[in-house]
Amino acid sequence: MERPRDSTLVLLTLNEIDGLRLLWDRIPVSAFARTIAVDGGSTDGTREFLAARGVPVLDQPIPGRGVAFRVAAEATDTDRLVFFSPDGNEDPADIEPLDDLVAGGARLAIASRFAPGSQNEEQDAIRARARVNQALTWLANKLFNTGPYVTDTINGFRALRREDLLALETTVKRFPIEYQISIRAMRRRWPIAELPTIEAPRAGGESKALSWPVGKDHLKVLLTELPGARIFGTGR
Repeated sequence: MERPRDSTLVLLTLNEIDGLRLLWDRIPVSAFARTIAVDGGSTDGTREFLAARGVPVLDQPIPGRGVAFRVAAEATDTDRLVFFSPDGNEDPADIEPLDDLVAGGARLAIASRFAPGSQNEEQDAIRARARVNQALTWLANKLFNTGPYVTDTINGFRALRREDLLALETTVKRFPIEYQISIRAMRRRWPIAELPTIEAPRAGGESKALSWPVGKDHLKVLLTELPGARIFGTGR
């Protein structure tokens, strides 16, 4: 029997029962030393679904993806962490390849929706969310990156070493956590690897990320990460 990876698969959940029912048989739980869920207060049966399958469900002291990232890091002891949201957007087939990139020497691995060979969920001509994401990514590269261009600094489907996540001393509570991680990895000149991914439509419900508030919070993170910046706090 093949030995499980020295990694924890972290499922980030908030009312994702539709996605879990759709994807569960494709999520490679048995490949990992541990699989845990960090839940933001689901009321749709998500917690019960996971508990019935032996997945520990960790509560967050306060809501937010940034908090969930830190809860996962503090609750595990494996070498690496892979963060996956079972909402239908993210492809379970990319979970193990992301972990392989970190095991192979990357300090951060991101499933990119904009790298060659990838596909973003938005298919309309305007593609407003995609264009905002690409603009924020361009700014991060321009201001902080000295290595190869990173095509998707914002996607939460990513992997890194547990000790590295703790060493970044992140402060963001909500969605811009991924942006802060990417920027701080760039500032430290860590090798960042990307895996082209196919982003599918959500399995059910509405996105938790509202475009304007989330975009504004990303800009606050970017400005605060500038050397010597003390203009905005990053507690959002």
